[in-house]
Amino acid sequence: MNKELWNDFIALIKQEVVPALGCTEPIAVALAAAKAAETLGSVPEKVEVFLSQNVLKNGMSVGIPGTGLYGIEIATAVGVVGGKSEYGLEVLKDMTPEQLEKGKALLSADAVKVSHKQVADVLYIEIVVTGGNDTARVVIKKRHDSITLVEKNGKVLFSAEPEAGSEPEEQEQGSGVFKNLNEKEIWDFAVNAPLESLEFIMDAVELNRKISDEGLRGDYGLKVGKSINENILKGLLQEDLSNEAVKRTASGTDARMAGSSLPVMSNSGSGNQGITATMPVVAVGERLKSTHEQMVRALILSHLTAIHMKSKMDRLSPLCGASIAATGASCGVVYLLGGAFEHVEYAIKNMVGNVAGMVCDGAKNSCALKVASCVSAGVQGALLAINRIGVSDIDGIVEEDLERTINNLGVLGSSGMAETDKVILSIMTSKVKSQSKKAV
Repeated sequence: MNKELWNDFIALIKQEVVPALGCTEPIAVALAAAKAAETLGSVPEKVEVFLSQNVLKNGMSVGIPGTGLYGIEIATAVGVVGGKSEYGLEVLKDMTPEQLEKGKALLSADAVKVSHKQVADVLYIEIVVTGGNDTARVVIKKRHDSITLVEKNGKVLFSAEPEAGSEPEEQEQGSGVFKNLNEKEIWDFAVNAPLESLEFIMDAVELNRKISDEGLRGDYGLKVGKSINENILKGLLQEDLSNEAVKRTASGTDARMAGSSLPVMSNSGSGNQGITATMPVVAVGERLKSTHEQMVRALILSHLTAIHMKSKMDRLSPLCGASIAATGASCGVVYLLGGAFEHVEYAIKNMVGNVAGMVCDGAKNSCALKVASCVSAGVQGALLAINRIGVSDIDGIVEEDLERTINNLGVLGSSGMAETDKVILSIMTSKVKSQSKKAV
């Protein structure tokens, strides 16, 4: 047990588990747009948006909070006229109806242009705004809230870019504290660290429970969670452990993807991953009448496991992040069921042997279906794991060594699926549809 890492683990969770309002890719675009408009000092007459393929893919079809509209264009427009960059990923939380109308007017005037830019960074957002004789430019890279460049009229006002000729920075994944992550250390930390140092994770429960409840009440997106609940009431489904976990997680995704104005607690830059790492653990813990301490420790295990596995691939990956977050949740469920570390190993291998390879074809309403599938697999995998049943190391990409298994999934989700990512984007961008269609 390496207690020297515990403070690093706490700092890492606090860095990666943060509040976000709306889907993080278009919201990051809104953040950059808000900063650009603030730098310009006026509402721009023209806004140019340049995005990496993964940001473009994840912003095309998702609802934007408080607008009733979908897509990157409206996120940009309301970011410009109603966003406040000081709020980070909650940039739109103070937007008014008047500002929404001004944003729509920008779209009507065809003032917002979105383009794909070929760049090395998987997460790249560049906004150029023009008003009169002035221009401003803002760039976000690597992290959704990481503004790396601010310019006005060609003059650099802020830069976090390395100077020309200097040594390139290490990639965020695999560097720093990420190098010290392994599942056994995560387990030891989650079950042994002082409870008071872990209590902060309950903030995730407060935020994600609210949006889950909202999804069960309202008619959001595909109504995956609400439909499960209705079918339970009709007697068509059982109110069992799995369905309870699935409905309460999918309902949060339903609301978030359809543009709910409620914030969520994200994980590794994704609100859906944050909901998925949280709500199955909450649902199972409440069903089992787990103690407060058990709930806290299970949530820490879930979120840090998800961070560990996600660190093996790019922040925006062609591999569906719900499968990673649901693996973390499966480990949390194992803990609540009274399992030990050996059962966690079984659970992770069960998930890698089950839902590995689920593709990410952008953020959208149907993400709730993928979340539902992954959470169901996570509960099933945990129940098998408790009985020491797991995918064999002769099967697929699963190996006897747990960390090698996790690394294999990372390779699959990055270099292994790179061409898949290009094909997905090509298919999506070739479809004829409105980027800012009315929410249904």
